[in-house]
Amino acid sequence: MAHFPTHMDPAEGSREIIDQELKRHSGPARQDGPRSMVAERTADAEWTGGLRDGRGSVKLGSRAFEGSYSFGSRFEKGEGTNPEELIAAAHAGCFSMALSAGLERAGFKPESIRTHAKALLEKVGEGFAVTEIALDTDVDVRGIDKVRFREEVENARRNCPVSRALAGTKIVVNARHV
Repeated sequence: MAHFPTHMDPAEGSREIIDQELKRHSGPARQDGPRSMVAERTADAEWTGGLRDGRGSVKLGSRAFEGSYSFGSRFEKGEGTNPEELIAAAHAGCFSMALSAGLERAGFKPESIRTHAKALLEKVGEGFAVTEIALDTDVDVRGIDKVRFREEVENARRNCPVSRALAGTKIVVNARHV
C-alpha cells in the first residue's frame, strides 16, 4: 500500500510528492497498461433473512459510516440506506474531487464544489441495474471561461475513478459555474 506524507502543503509541491509516490508504488504491468496502486478501500455487508423480510447492515472499513438497509429502504421508502445511495454518495464525492483537481491543474482553484448525485435503479430484463447517475453540481471558481469550464467538467465526468468503475452506466452532469 502506498504511503504518503501526512504533512503535505500544496504550496510546497505536494503534486510532485504524489507523482513521485505513484511512480515508486507502481504495480505489475497489466494488459491494459501499467498500474499504480494508491489506495485500497474496504467495506463489509451482512444480510440475514429472506429478500423481503430480511435486514442488512453495511460498514465502511474506515468506520466513518455504518448503517442498515432492507428491501424497504432499497425498493420502497423505508428507513435506512441502500447500495444505490452509497454509490451516489461515492460518485458525488469522487466527481467533486476530480473536478477540483482538474480546475486547479488548469490554474483555476475552486472556492467550493457542491454535488448532488441521483442514482436511478431500474428493472432491466430479469433483474435490476443502475442505469443512470445524474450529477447536479454548483462550482464557485473565478476567472474561467465557459468553454474551459465545460472541458474540465467533462474530463471529471469521464475520468473520476467512480465514473470509470461505472463505465456501463449513463452519467449525466448538470454543472453551473456560480
